[in-house]
Amino acid sequence: MDRTLTSFIAALRNADVRISTAETLDAMSAVELCGYRNREFLKDTLALVLPKTPDEKYTFDETFDQFFAFEDVKGESVVTVSDGDGEEAEGEGGAGQGQGGAEGEGTEGRKGGGKKKKFSAFEEQQDEEDLGPGEMAQPRSTLGKLLMQDSRVELTVNMAAAAKEVSLEEIQVFTQKGLYTRKIMEEMGLADLQQEISVVRQSPSIPDRRLGQELKKRREWLREQVRDYVEKQFLLHADATGKKLREELLRKVKLSNVEHRNFRLVQEVVFRMAKRLVALHSRRKKVFKRGQLHVSRTLRHNMSYDGSIFDLHWKSVKIDRPKVFAICDVSGSVANYARFMLMFLYSLEEVMPKVRSFAFSSDLAEVTDLFERNKLEDAIAKTLRDYSGGSTDYGQAFEDFRNKCLDEIDNRTTIIILGDARNNYGDPRTEILKEMYDRSKRLIWLNPESRNTWNVGDAEMRKYSAYVHQAEECNSLTHLERIVGNLLRTIQ
Repeated sequence: MDRTLTSFIAALRNADVRISTAETLDAMSAVELCGYRNREFLKDTLALVLPKTPDEKYTFDETFDQFFAFEDVKGESVVTVSDGDGEEAEGEGGAGQGQGGAEGEGTEGRKGGGKKKKFSAFEEQQDEEDLGPGEMAQPRSTLGKLLMQDSRVELTVNMAAAAKEVSLEEIQVFTQKGLYTRKIMEEMGLADLQQEISVVRQSPSIPDRRLGQELKKRREWLREQVRDYVEKQFLLHADATGKKLREELLRKVKLSNVEHRNFRLVQEVVFRMAKRLVALHSRRKKVFKRGQLHVSRTLRHNMSYDGSIFDLHWKSVKIDRPKVFAICDVSGSVANYARFMLMFLYSLEEVMPKVRSFAFSSDLAEVTDLFERNKLEDAIAKTLRDYSGGSTDYGQAFEDFRNKCLDEIDNRTTIIILGDARNNYGDPRTEILKEMYDRSKRLIWLNPESRNTWNVGDAEMRKYSAYVHQAEECNSLTHLERIVGNLLRTIQ
């Protein structure tokens, strides 16, 4: 597989451009035809395959320009050496970097020239001996030769190749920038260069010591160039803003611990998870040459063939979307869990269109109309505001549910109860829950507390567990996604 193209697609996905596996294969086929020689042709070709919306096209243009930019390393700070009489000359902007003068003079030159590169971490160079201009020995290490050649293009190519070898595109967090800088330097031949510098700086020969000083300067200059390169690649490939990391943490953290300032981000995560489940479970399953033969239909459709069987027809099973009854305890202890479960269920409207929701703290009320008349966030806020008062009474809530809609429960109904089963030592009314269990197709209880506290204090979970098909600990978005995903998988 084309590693350059897959790395580019990974960078696009990191920039929130949605690219499927099929689109990746299309892009690879397109690149096989157009190649990499003509940059604009390549950009126009991939632009026809990968981005789909105006925003994605804008992001694609920016990412392409960054990813396929061939920027040679900055040469302002590099010292050039004349190849004629052995005397040294200043580089293009290298006033102050010339090895002929003392280091103090070099610093002044850099200030005067307005140069941005200063190796302030290596001020000990000021204490080095002033060897003056003159003959300089030739480097022997591969990296040393490359640095002394002043070939910025070749240096850039080597840097990019080293970055590929150490898989720089896998950088994830900003704390890894120093690590990858070191890895790239080592891949380029830092070890041999270090050894050479150590040897020539201890040599009694003045040309060797001049070479040692120069290689040390150029090594630190190269380190800055590599660090800048890693910084650019980090912004291109990694989660530079930390948003994805925060989302991943919010998926796993207990919903009761989510701070109000993070509600908007959690809502985005919920909608994205729901969208993924909708895409997964709303696809029609193709029935082609499988299952049980539908004899009568097969014979009827082959009558025109004089009794010969050409077209086979198979029995199909009609998928009936379930009726979902969501009963949520919205008292203070579990209000946040109810908020996000209702948000999740109503975001799955395409695959679960028949959701009826009920809220209670003591008395139970149906809030389905609230969700039909208002925006989702407003409906949830009103539900929590209007029905979260009072002492929690599961027995009374089950009694109200039986009076309101027990007769509507049939073998297509899934009942989801969200609550901690803490009944304040009241009557649990388990006989009503048993009626609901017997009538429904599936009764699921989601308890936000850990299992080891289900039977502590006033919790009635042990009694209720006998009359549910499934009892699950559910206190994070990851739990909620897994449970709802399993529910959708079993109804198809």
